[in-house]
Amino acid sequence: MAEANYPDDLRYHDQHDWVRVEGDTATFGITWYAQDTLGEVVFFEPPEVGTVLTKDSSYAEVESVKAVSDVIAPMSGEVTEVNDSLSDSPEKINEDPYGEGWLVKVSLSHPEESEALLSAAEYQKLLDR
Repeated sequence: MAEANYPDDLRYHDQHDWVRVEGDTATFGITWYAQDTLGEVVFFEPPEVGTVLTKDSSYAEVESVKAVSDVIAPMSGEVTEVNDSLSDSPEKINEDPYGEGWLVKVSLSHPEESEALLSAAEYQKLLDR
């Protein structure tokens, strides 16, 4: 399992998802807190490339030894890439949630939505409540 951390270069959704925005594209994943709460991830059911995501809507499922959880889109856009390595190694979500455990890459339809997301410090305050 990875150590608890929340990189400052990412934006965070209150449903425990992170976003790495690079121009009009973004990489999505779940936060350290989310994977820690889920426990050992055993399966990731991704959307298909071409799927249009809507901010705050479910777009995938992560199954752990404890539960099956919906993954919520932190921003809107079209899926351009899925992390296919997770089908054989879903534990990467636990081991490296901000690196090899990324979930999807998205062409953003509303890049300005990132302004409503939380900074690392704001996200950590949310967790402390």
